[in-house]
Amino acid sequence: MVKIKGHKGALSGIRVLDLTRVLAGPFCTMLLGDMGAEIIKIETPGHGDDSRRYPPFIGEESAYFMNLNRNKKSLVLNLKHPQAKEIFLNLVEKSDVILENFRPGTMEKLGVGYATIKARNPDIVYACISGFGHSGPYKDLPGYDIIGQAMGGIMSITGWPDSPPTRTGTAIADVLAGLNACVGILAGLLAVSNGSAGQKVDIALVDSVVSAMETIIQIYLVENRIPQRTGNRYEFIYPYDTFKATDGWVIIAVGNNKLWEVFCNAVNRPELLDDPDYRDNYDRVKAHEEVKRIVEEWSQDKTVKDIVDFMLSKKIPCAPIYSVKDVVEDEHIAGARRMIREMDHPAAGTVKVIGSPINMSETPAEVTSPAPLLGQHSAEVLRAILNMTQEEVESLKREKAID
Repeated sequence: MVKIKGHKGALSGIRVLDLTRVLAGPFCTMLLGDMGAEIIKIETPGHGDDSRRYPPFIGEESAYFMNLNRNKKSLVLNLKHPQAKEIFLNLVEKSDVILENFRPGTMEKLGVGYATIKARNPDIVYACISGFGHSGPYKDLPGYDIIGQAMGGIMSITGWPDSPPTRTGTAIADVLAGLNACVGILAGLLAVSNGSAGQKVDIALVDSVVSAMETIIQIYLVENRIPQRTGNRYEFIYPYDTFKATDGWVIIAVGNNKLWEVFCNAVNRPELLDDPDYRDNYDRVKAHEEVKRIVEEWSQDKTVKDIVDFMLSKKIPCAPIYSVKDVVEDEHIAGARRMIREMDHPAAGTVKVIGSPINMSETPAEVTSPAPLLGQHSAEVLRAILNMTQEEVESLKREKAID
């Protein structure tokens, strides 16, 4: 997919100035761009987003960067240059959203902090993503995804009882922060449309992880018990875990007492229904080790496929554990749900990227244009939005205010 002519997304008409780099911020603006917002990615001269140099590569182009930065325009501005700073503030006046993920105080040092921006455009929704947020005693500490995972608590409960604290397999703190920033931005835009002034949306990686810990934190708040690593078992429901098969592992998720009844009858163990040790979900959670042994007595001499087919025939939630290869080749996920899409890139050719998880019937989220080359749209943006002439653009390039 190169360009969907005439496509109008849900956020068409919304202009976003995106000063973010790497993952959390670009993930947020990727979602906004997929939904039709105009994303102007403001990058540093000669360098641009750090992730332009992150693997994997197609030729000299980063697929990491291409996936997160589709549907965006690249404008190279040297914000340390007074002319570039004024260009930025002029763009602020004609935009709806700003997103940045610098360390708190960086924008103020550049002379374009929230107070300055709000004075130029009182309706602006100014969103910022940082490790610890823009308030509190930790606000000046550096923050990366792994720090968000560590201090948000998720590493302490990820892994097995005898393993060290474990980072999740993806940069979940960054992704969660990007999602929360997207929600905050959309809420801010709605508030403006309802007559409110613009506002600052302050998102922290650590806060985002803490929020996602949900009921795990409630265990400590209610029981004064510190949750530990439990492998793939869930603290609140059982059996809800991975179980051995002859050729691997399978997920079986018996989420309530009715499903337990169906499960026991399906595996020819109806006597378990009258056993007080397993009668209620709470009982099974307490006896999880014995319940796991019972389930694996049934599963361990069967293949993953046989278990999944049998369980699903009984309407019991069950699934294989997919590899990444399985995901991208699955007819439902990659095909019907369009979670793998193609686009044509000017330097890398036809590339595959991850689709949008947001499905909308009237204004679908689409991949309409490839990730930009560094500075690809600098002249276009300045001419189209600020009505600059080509001579003015060339002069700014000579002054090294833009590139």
